[in-house]
Amino acid sequence: MQLLIDGSGESTLVLAHGAGAAMDSRGMTDLARRLADRGIRVVRFEFGYMAARREGVRRPPPRAETLVDEYRAVVAEVGGAPVIGGRSMGGRVASLVADELGVPGLVAVSYPWHPPAKPDQPRTAHLAALRTPTLIVQGTRDPFGSPDEVAGYALSPTIELLWLDDGDHDLRPRKSVSGFTHAQHLDTAADAIAAFVRTAG
Repeated sequence: MQLLIDGSGESTLVLAHGAGAAMDSRGMTDLARRLADRGIRVVRFEFGYMAARREGVRRPPPRAETLVDEYRAVVAEVGGAPVIGGRSMGGRVASLVADELGVPGLVAVSYPWHPPAKPDQPRTAHLAALRTPTLIVQGTRDPFGSPDEVAGYALSPTIELLWLDDGDHDLRPRKSVSGFTHAQHLDTAADAIAAFVRTAG
């Protein structure tokens, strides 16, 4: 399994990609480099279905629950006691194994609380009893879960939420509405994640 490693800090974050974007996509790279600049060692990897796309094999994203063994294998390969996480689906997969692996922390960027336009299909049952210290960074305009929707979920007290004003699923705001740029939101996210990883790890 190929790993992309950014930075050389003492604290490590294993970061999985979302359902449709590879580990070296612009969004993943922008975040990883910002974290590396803040002293975090970021280890990126790809699930098998995404790696197969590089060979021309088009596969739809599988159910998150079927990817947990791959995530476990990556954490074992990385070794030590890394904080784990990911973007969107990658963060969801990490949340499914965090307690079992006994990692010191979990980071989810743009967690997919429910499928877009389907708030009646929440993906939150396991989050009520989550024991791992967790940071979730979310845009307030994310179609996978709004602040009002998330406020209605039963979530573990170990979960900390950082809402970014007017951010969409990529944390991209409308500057004319929010006054913020995408770069500013990514910097805010990176600051919070780096501080969390250092504290947890």
